[in-house]
Amino acid sequence: MARMPSAERRGQLTAAAIRAMARDGVAKTTTRSIAAEAGVSLSVFHYCFDSKQALVESVITTLTDDSVRVVKQALSPRATLVETVRAGFQAYWDHVRAHPDAHMLTYELTQYALREPGFEHLARRQYELYGAAYAELIDQLRGEMDLRLAVPVSVLARYLAAMTDGLTLNYLVLGDESAWADILDTVTAHIAGLVQDGARRP
Repeated sequence: MARMPSAERRGQLTAAAIRAMARDGVAKTTTRSIAAEAGVSLSVFHYCFDSKQALVESVITTLTDDSVRVVKQALSPRATLVETVRAGFQAYWDHVRAHPDAHMLTYELTQYALREPGFEHLARRQYELYGAAYAELIDQLRGEMDLRLAVPVSVLARYLAAMTDGLTLNYLVLGDESAWADILDTVTAHIAGLVQDGARRP
């Protein structure tokens, strides 16, 4: 087996865990099955991760970072604030539609962490990551578009996290793609109402 830097090997195992968990469920995915999915020995897994808990944390962070990366790439200033916000939501929504299994896994990870003794802090970390990611995106736009917020950044960040969380779960349960363009337009208009760009200030 070719030698690989530890960080790269951890990434390989995390990707394998995401595939295995999305396919088999979190509770049924073992360290042995993850190692098999990655094509490495169990000893390699234990060299990179000292526990399944550490692996679950890596999976949560990776899934969150992947969604945030997609939004960041789309969230460049447009002609109007509404267009800018809508582009960010659309990029996220396209990711949900393209990768429903990954998004479903995030909810399963939350429930698993809340129910598994000693894992509870991972559920809290998962949602703290969501809030921190939205706060970073808001600060990015504030700097680029001279925005003024009607509520504190921390409040808007947690609100956005809660709203997208609920919208995503609703879509995973109900589907009905035809309804979501209007829903995203409504959400965009509401968020834009909490934010004012410099060009619109009196």
